[in-house]
Amino acid sequence: MAARKAVEVYLDLLSQPCRAVQIFLRSTKIPHTVKMVALRKGEHQTPEFAKLNPMKKVPVMVDNGFVLTESDAILKYLANTYNAPEHWYPRQPERRAKVDEYTAWHHSYTRPHAAKVFILEVLLPRMTGQPTEPAKIEKALVELGDTLEKLEAMFLKRQPFLCGDDITLADLLCICELMQPFGGGRDILQDHPQLLTWRSRVQSALKGSFDEAHSVLYRLRDKAKPKL
Repeated sequence: MAARKAVEVYLDLLSQPCRAVQIFLRSTKIPHTVKMVALRKGEHQTPEFAKLNPMKKVPVMVDNGFVLTESDAILKYLANTYNAPEHWYPRQPERRAKVDEYTAWHHSYTRPHAAKVFILEVLLPRMTGQPTEPAKIEKALVELGDTLEKLEAMFLKRQPFLCGDDITLADLLCICELMQPFGGGRDILQDHPQLLTWRSRVQSALKGSFDEAHSVLYRLRDKAKPKL
């Protein structure tokens, strides 16, 4: 039987879901190789990349010829296939369902609302050369604030992590999204002490893989003016 090849992943670490995939692979020590795709240079628009993912988005995973897109699916596949420590994606049905509940909610709330702040404060001004209207940013922050309150009330509650006593894929996807506005010098959790404590707990659980994956974002943050 042929030896299994290392998993290949195509990533741009300015992308929140890509960071989640890299952190998971590093944390679980799953053998892998990373192929960087620079979105800012349009490397995702090439015909070669389109053969892997017709949507021309990252991340993409290739495992022994099996191609998978979408971070949620990639993370769950890796957890199942490579027998990752059970806390990441529990086998017990009710505990697993709580992770699935968050990851389904994530795509309609945490992801778009945190990303919108980053897009308005960082990406659009870079693309257009003009600052975004303050009223648009304020509206986005209000929407994000409502999502953060729901995140606390529905998922974090009084437990250490979003789905219980241990870190799961839910925490990983969530933290990478909530870090994104850092790229514009904004810490969106500064008025949410419960989430701040949770963030510290997640960072501690992930050790060096967290800061490694976020190094590109930290460099952007260091160039930006802090938002009050």
